[in-house]
Amino acid sequence: MVVTVSLVALFGLVLFFLLRSNTLGYGSAFTAAGFGFFLASTGAAEPINELAVAVIDAIGQL
Repeated sequence: MVVTVSLVALFGLVLFFLLRSNTLGYGSAFTAAGFGFFLASTGAAEPINELAVAVIDAIGQL
């Protein structure tokens, strides 16, 4: 749960800075957020979570 909240905050911050720098438009940001929301309700959510945890564990072991 802590990792999920941290990743949401991290991706939110990246999205905020992309919007501020005009690298990403509001329509693209809305599409990306919607895609992530709907992806979380599919069968792909569990493998994505497992991949994120594995990457975080690997970074932690460095």
